[in-house]
Amino acid sequence: MTSGGAGAMTSGAKATAAAAAAAPLRLQHYLVMAGVAAAVVLACLRYAPPSRYGGLLAVASPAESSRAAAARDDPHASAPPPPSSVVIFNFGDSNSDTGGMAAVNGMNLNLPEGRTFFRRPTGRLSDGRLVIDFICEILHTPYLSPYLKSLGADFTNGVNFAIGGSTATPGGSPFSLDVQLHQWLYFRARSMEMINLGQRPPIDRDGFRRAIYTIDIGQNDLSAYMHLPFDQVLAKIPGFVAHIKHSILCPESTNKSIDQTVTPLLLHDILTRQTLYSHGARKFWIHGTGALGCLPQKLSIPRHDDAGDALDAHGCLKTYNAAARRFNALLADACGQLRRRMVDAALVFVDVYGIKYGLVANHTAHGFARPLMACCGHGGPPYNYNHFKACMSAEMELCDVGARFVSWDGVHFTEAANAVVAAKVLTGDYSTPRVTIASLVDSTMVGNDG
Repeated sequence: MTSGGAGAMTSGAKATAAAAAAAPLRLQHYLVMAGVAAAVVLACLRYAPPSRYGGLLAVASPAESSRAAAARDDPHASAPPPPSSVVIFNFGDSNSDTGGMAAVNGMNLNLPEGRTFFRRPTGRLSDGRLVIDFICEILHTPYLSPYLKSLGADFTNGVNFAIGGSTATPGGSPFSLDVQLHQWLYFRARSMEMINLGQRPPIDRDGFRRAIYTIDIGQNDLSAYMHLPFDQVLAKIPGFVAHIKHSILCPESTNKSIDQTVTPLLLHDILTRQTLYSHGARKFWIHGTGALGCLPQKLSIPRHDDAGDALDAHGCLKTYNAAARRFNALLADACGQLRRRMVDAALVFVDVYGIKYGLVANHTAHGFARPLMACCGHGGPPYNYNHFKACMSAEMELCDVGARFVSWDGVHFTEAANAVVAAKVLTGDYSTPRVTIASLVDSTMVGNDG
């Protein structure tokens, strides 16, 4: 018994010693884990985008808390601005980018960008306002802030998700249409979360329902494949259009074959109905693409000596414009299909091609002397475009302020040209159905006869 007792005591002593040795290790482990957790929290707080409207990780300082409490107690304190009567969510590329690409890439643009109206660069690839800006003016609402603008953004009247270089095709650019759709879904989800927490988001539930959803994308998709034989270009266009269509509404049956260009992420969105319509969007304003064959950038591409018939009567490239017209025809047809399915929605297709080609074909009527020449570029007539010495380069050749040009930099329009395009777009004469965008503000339906 003594021997056994001694053995038991020896074992107990060993266990006690082991536990004593393990205690510091456990304590050290817990301290390390606590330190890692603290570092993660601090990193989240430090590097998370600053929240203008509040959020789960937004921590108010004592001074801010005091000011907030005083504002609640002061009956004369200014309340948050009321929701805007006009809300626009825009999706697109550089034709409607009001500063998104500059913000995301940290691009410090310089004059002459923005020289005619803003008198300073704003991130727009033009000398002034874009068509979307003129649309905002006619609707008496401020210009749209880019979604990725970190300072000075105002989202009370909508958000601009357009980014220069964007494509309708997923993966064709960093901020393709599917990415822009997901940004809108996130913005909407956060807004609903704020409402549920009793906070006021920049746009309320009714604002999302009343909003006009504008889409102007597809030019970069076409441009990326115009080096291929024309029949191969035409074969790709249905895929471009399908991506735009599926961002609005899911296919009638997911059992049917889906276009082979649909990516796994987009397929997931289709199957889970992550579309604008499924999340309450009911007013759509869809722009077709412009006359690509009339852009100085395209015209300056070297052509074969035997391509004498490449240009039409107004000096534009036939194949580029034919591809643009085909894209628009398919997009208009897709809009018609959606219109018949979305009987409780308003969906308008706008023939921008006819307007922009008219700036060249009838340039003298609009006061444009050289419709195929860039205002800001290099090389002089006939196109003043050089890919290696483009606008904003040290060797740029710039037209005089006030000179009327259609093209600003060989790709994008001048404010003068955008003003003409916008004026015609706003008449409703180029729309199917023939309605104006202003009529969509207070309505939920348009005639579905288009």
